[in-house]
Amino acid sequence: MKAMILAAGRGERMRPLTDTTPKPLLQVGREPLIGWHLRRLKAAGIEEIVINHAWLGRQIEERLGSGADYGVSIAYSPEGGQGLETAGGIATALPLLGNEPFLVVNGDVFTDIDFAAAHQAETLLSDGLAHLWLTANPPHHPEGDFVLRQDGRVHSEGEGVRLTFSGCGLYRPELFAATPPHQAAKLAPLLRLAMTQNRVGGTHHTGLWLDVGTQERLEEARRLAADCQI
Repeated sequence: MKAMILAAGRGERMRPLTDTTPKPLLQVGREPLIGWHLRRLKAAGIEEIVINHAWLGRQIEERLGSGADYGVSIAYSPEGGQGLETAGGIATALPLLGNEPFLVVNGDVFTDIDFAAAHQAETLLSDGLAHLWLTANPPHHPEGDFVLRQDGRVHSEGEGVRLTFSGCGLYRPELFAATPPHQAAKLAPLLRLAMTQNRVGGTHHTGLWLDVGTQERLEEARRLAADCQI
């Protein structure tokens, strides 16, 4: 099992902090934000990791290197200064990710999602193209993203619990087959198309999850880290 950490975002809402430091390298307790993912992926037995980067990406490579300090092996997928959005970044990194299902984690979330569950890829995916971890709608996103139905399938609308996509998902490479590499493309349209085919499943994560998208939420992540809640 391989994992990809998405680390190419500019972090506009975190400026001026991100004018000189890429958001994944902002310090959260004893680790840079991305370091929490690396340690938890290692603990989950996922040691082959791809990281994409764009804004100040060289700093990420210099800080993390080969991944040896975390006990993992890191391959990098540079995207240039602007980035390629989520689907474009994943499609560009497919040669590094291989032909089997892989886990993708947003680099700017702070969470205790059980990454070891990804080892059950064939069970979670079944005949699907994606399996998403969803969480309760936070105050800054009360309308949520998708509906999790009682049968475990995820849809854009309909009966079920409306939840927020955590930024953590398990995907088959086929989901990105029609997405050109090295071109910007968003993930949501691909997921919504797969949902119309009933090929997206989901898990409701009820534990810790925080979108570290503002300086206020960065401080919240630092408090959580200090309290050892992850």
